[in-house]
Amino acid sequence: MSQLAKRHDGRTITRLEELAQREAVSANFLVQILNDLRRAGLVESRRGKSGGYLLSRKPELIQLREIVDAVEPSLLAFSTHTEGESGHAVRSAWEFVAKRLRENLEGIDLKQMAQKGEDTMFYI
Repeated sequence: MSQLAKRHDGRTITRLEELAQREAVSANFLVQILNDLRRAGLVESRRGKSGGYLLSRKPELIQLREIVDAVEPSLLAFSTHTEGESGHAVRSAWEFVAKRLRENLEGIDLKQMAQKGEDTMFYI
């Protein structure tokens, strides 16, 4: 997503092979992630010889939370039982952590992540 954001102008298409090379991941693995992102409406794909991927909207309008929800939805979900003497306290703590994580992910947009040459500091 960061690579697509760096090239975003609303029409520039980036080939899968280029994305895989720039991010040092296999094309097979990357296409699975891109399919999740496409299903979530975050990227668009074009088929054919000059096909590839592009963002579906401006990078500043895409939150990191949306990306996490698309590719790793279980990260923001949790299941803590409330049985036992400590169950409610543990669940309460995890709910607090999950809420803060969601808030922090919502506070970071793709444009911030893709900025070149700047040391952007993220506080989590």
